[in-house]
Amino acid sequence: MLGARLIMAALVLPTTLWAQGAPGDSTLLEMRDAFRRGNTTQLSALLPRARGHVLEPLATYWESKAGLETASPTEIRAALARMPGTYWEDRLRNDWLLLLGKARDWQNFEAELPLFRMNDDRQVRCYGLMRDVAAGRLAGDVAAPQVQSNWLAQRDADDGCASAAQALLESRHLKPQAVWLRARQAMDSNRPRVATQALAMIDTEMAPQVDAIASNPARYLDERITAFRTRTKELVTLAIIRLASSDPAAAALEMERTRWKAQLTQEERSWAWGAIGKRSAQKLQPEALGYFAQGEDRHMDDDHLAWKARAGMRAGNWIAVRDAVAAMSETQQRDPAWVYWKARSVQALQQPDAASATAQARALYESIASSRDFYEQLASEELGRRIEVPATPLPLTAEETAAARANPGLARALAAIRLGLRSEGVREWNYTIALHTPGGMGERELLAAADLACQNELWDRCINTSLRTPVAQDHAQRFPTPHRAPVTTRANEIGLDPAYVYGLIRQESRFITDARSGVGASGLMQVMPATARWTANKIGLSTFRPQQINERDTNILIGTAYLKLALDDFEGSLPMAAAAYNAGPNRPRQWRNGPALAGEIWAENIPFEETRDYVKRVLANTTNYAALLTGQPQSLRARLGVVGPRPSTDKPINTDLP
Repeated sequence: MLGARLIMAALVLPTTLWAQGAPGDSTLLEMRDAFRRGNTTQLSALLPRARGHVLEPLATYWESKAGLETASPTEIRAALARMPGTYWEDRLRNDWLLLLGKARDWQNFEAELPLFRMNDDRQVRCYGLMRDVAAGRLAGDVAAPQVQSNWLAQRDADDGCASAAQALLESRHLKPQAVWLRARQAMDSNRPRVATQALAMIDTEMAPQVDAIASNPARYLDERITAFRTRTKELVTLAIIRLASSDPAAAALEMERTRWKAQLTQEERSWAWGAIGKRSAQKLQPEALGYFAQGEDRHMDDDHLAWKARAGMRAGNWIAVRDAVAAMSETQQRDPAWVYWKARSVQALQQPDAASATAQARALYESIASSRDFYEQLASEELGRRIEVPATPLPLTAEETAAARANPGLARALAAIRLGLRSEGVREWNYTIALHTPGGMGERELLAAADLACQNELWDRCINTSLRTPVAQDHAQRFPTPHRAPVTTRANEIGLDPAYVYGLIRQESRFITDARSGVGASGLMQVMPATARWTANKIGLSTFRPQQINERDTNILIGTAYLKLALDDFEGSLPMAAAAYNAGPNRPRQWRNGPALAGEIWAENIPFEETRDYVKRVLANTTNYAALLTGQPQSLRARLGVVGPRPSTDKPINTDLP
């Protein structure tokens, strides 16, 4: 009962009282530190002091996880029983299932797997599929495509899916082509260790050759004269893929050699040309489309086809865009980005006739149009609709609000975040809204959970929870405006659109004032230390000290000053200034060279995935915030503008801008 009382107290105590702490808070913090150090003795000694605390399940998890590898099944099940129905129970079970699978302890694995609620771990899925085949519960030819899908989606070398793939390869249900595809994709994304692990399934002696390809692909190719065997052809293909990552032109010359033209299959040549075209397109080279044209789209990877489409947009070659999208997997074709670009290509080509093309394009736009995100907004504008704030959902009932407050998972998440255990709290929150029950919370439950987060000023949880609602769009939750007075006042003082500032902060930190990135950026506007010092000096803030960057007003002062300097240096271009804020100014200075492009085409061709996504989200955020703040319909396209080379008559580049 003490735990229940603490949960409810946590939901109603004001922030000032939260700071005083609840009984046992110090114990939890001590346990966190002991867990980080791997001090199992201290964790076991502290655990009794955490009994009855709202976060007792987390304390139990820490103590159990630290000793998981040496604990007996009886001890582990006893720990699971002490935190029933919680995220931390399922987290511990997930950790144990991975150990059981790796140890091939199938008796305990099969006993625990049906109890695993999250069911979101690909390795666990693969272990389960492997056991189903071995036990005769699932046919090998049915399991093979599922294992292949999970295995190819794994970024790193793992045991679960690799073991399942090995077993199905040996039973001939999984074809060797799947192994070579895994190796190709790994080499194409600069993960040679993953390629080595995959090819070891075919021949454990192949590792030195993969190492040679990864370290010096040009030398490897020079030393090969013939490639008649399947294995040699595939290794040559890997070497060309690897060479393309650093020098697409050299890889293209290699592909023109008579021996590779004659000896590689059409599928192998097409995959290699796709990799070469991709790397050339990422360098924004005009040769990219020519490289893609050397291969057949049907043999190319989805990533290659995406870059072919981007190169086509950049060149104004709408046939290339249309053909690339048509060759993509069905899953990728359903992405709003490619629905939009398919519609644009149909619109541009006007085939088979103008009326039919217009009707087809309109149907495609209608299928995605809304205010939700970048391409949904652009589709709306293609239909002649500006971006407006959607109708607010019906108000939450007292019962719906009370249910969210009484939800023990949400309460634990709030308690953890208030105690400074943000990572742990976020994980519990996400589990509660999305994974605790099959399919996650319903729409009204999500709105109530988001409201609870908003009331507690946990803006990141408020936003991300509300974004999960499939139909209702509560823009007060999705696009909150905390710190409104300092943000709008400062933006107006220096000539920035407050909506642009809000759009950027939402993407940078989700309004977490003490947010800190892995590279050291801090605060609401995620300012890097060196940038903060430079900007403070530039605006005459002589009293600035590095520790001040997490202070709300100082962070806003410096972040907006830098954003304004970037915007001025890029002639007021919102997409280029956003790219500069994320990737530094030198990169967008390079990316703007070439043909003058519509802002959406320029943004889609940004070579860095993180920056490409960032720019699109900041601009879509900005458009939604402008609709909220002004109450007037807005245009994303107007904010995107046209991006091209710097006008020769313009003022000199601000080369000091970091």
